[in-house]
Parts: sequence; structure tokens; C-alpha cells
Amino acid sequence: MSIPILSFDQVIDYLLASRQPYYEKYLAMYSSWYGGIVTDPALMMVPVDDHMVHRGDGVFEAFKCTRWNIYSLDRHLDRMQASLDGSQLSLPVSREGLIDIIRRTIRAGNCGDCLVRLLISRGPGSFSANPYDSIASQIYVVAFAYNGPPPSRYEKGVKLVTSRVPLKSEFFATVKNCNYLPNVLMVKEALDSGADFSVSIDERGFLAETATENVGIVTKNGEFLVPRFLRTLRGITVSRALQFAEQMEGSDLKSVVQADITREQALDATEVFVFGTSFDIFPVVEYDGRKIGDGAPGPIFKKLLQRFREDESSNTALLTPVN
Repeated sequence: MSIPILSFDQVIDYLLASRQPYYEKYLAMYSSWYGGIVTDPALMMVPVDDHMVHRGDGVFEAFKCTRWNIYSLDRHLDRMQASLDGSQLSLPVSREGLIDIIRRTIRAGNCGDCLVRLLISRGPGSFSANPYDSIASQIYVVAFAYNGPPPSRYEKGVKLVTSRVPLKSEFFATVKNCNYLPNVLMVKEALDSGADFSVSIDERGFLAETATENVGIVTKNGEFLVPRFLRTLRGITVSRALQFAEQMEGSDLKSVVQADITREQALDATEVFVFGTSFDIFPVVEYDGRKIGDGAPGPIFKKLLQRFREDESSNTALLTPVN
């Protein structure tokens, strides 16, 4: 078989000609390596020798922008800083400069309703595991279109299964780094079993988290419980849900607690939830083939969903304007 040695122009021509349908969702990308923003998806690339690519040596955050307002940006950036500290990575710009980059990238994408993925990498430089071989930390910001999940997920609920993928250690579970192989395997596991999500269980038999989301339950006694943030990432969405739930104590809920939750407790719960940045909250109507509650979205889910929608549309304290 003959393999050609391609010229620079041939590669560029190939990239520009090989359009993919999913490119329509890719709106804009800022790359500190490029030194600017590109809006052609064919150019949205990362150097192959960036340590984030070949070692997973980087951290990331994902957040959403609705009606030209970024929701909970400061909370996401606070968590990213904790991940940077844990990874011994440095942010190559000031926080104010980073926010400006994020805003400019969204504006370049010309879409006020999008998801944004922010990545900070160790940077390019050799293919070794030595972090000192990299030139400098890099910033990549990608804005892509997002219309939200199908309404049926809110109206009919989702299915959950128990994961067999080994749980991450406490340190790596609480740093949002780019080494996501266990998470990828959990998504595959869920889809292969006909479910929407799989949830990990720790060595003691307690629920942890799904591939990229947090979980919670409401017991028959009216307790709102979420797993302790020990072997799980402290989710921005579930943290906000805890605040909403605390406002419901004494009326709709008896108590709101971070606790150790067994699989049996979840199976016996009146409601089970999955919390995530892109969709806020989904009701779980089936877990490991067993019906949760009456098999339909429950009253606490509906109230929490309403709180999220109000929060994202009118809580100026958590909204960062793009324009």
C-alpha cells in the first residue's frame, strides 16, 4: 500500500473538504496556541503533543449559556481553580482575562444558547510524562450549540443501572481532570444495557456518581439525600439543588442531608434524581430494572426543575452577561 507524504496545503485542503454533519454545532473555539478564535470547525484542533492529548494532563469545566447569560460561571471557575491546584497546573491568564476570552468566544459563535467547554492543558512539548517538558499551559475554549435534551426525559424520566466500572480514588474523583476513561466506560456500560445512566458504587456499598453527573434520592420519610462529596465530584448543579431543597425543609421535605446511600435505599426511594450542568435534573423512574416510586416523575422533581428554570432566567447573582 502506498502512503503519501502530504504537504501543508494538502492537509489544509483535506480538512476544509472533509466536513462532518456534527460540525454544524461547533460555533467557535479560542486557542491560546493559535493566539485567537476560529469559527471554522475544521480548524478546531489541539496539538497532538499537548500533554492533555497523550497523557490526559489537563483540567476542564463545562457550563451553559442561555439567552446570552452564562449560568453559575463563578462557581465553575472556583471549582476549576481547585482542580488546577490539585493538578499543579497554572492558569496562564488572570481570571478576569479568562472571563473575557469566554465571552468573546461565545460572541464569535453568534449564539446566545450554547454549552461552553473550557480546558486548561499542561501544553505541548514532547511525548513524555514529564510535565516540565511542556512549553506552557494552554487555554482552549469551545462554544457549541445546544438545544437541550428531549422533553421526554423530563416527562417520562430516565433509566439507571449500577456500574461495574471501578470507582476512582478520593483524590482523582474530586479533581475534574481530562483522564476520563472510567467515565467513558460508564457511559458505554449504560447504553449497552439499554439505560440512560450508570451509577458507581464504592467498596462499602454506597452510591457515588454517574459518568458525569451526581445523583440524589427522596426517601419514604421525606429525606432528601445526596452522596457525600468524598469519592464524587462536588457538582455545581447538585450543590444548587441542595440549596433549593433546604428551602423546602419543613414543608415538602423533612430534612436535607449529604449521606451514605445504599443501593437498597435508592431502590426503595420515592424519587431518584440525576443532576447535570446541561440538563439540570432528570427524574429516574427505573433503577436496575425496578420501578422507582410509581414509575413517573415525582413532585419534588417537578418543584426542583421549576426552581432551576427560574434561577437560570432571573437570578442575576448567578448570571454573567456575555454582551
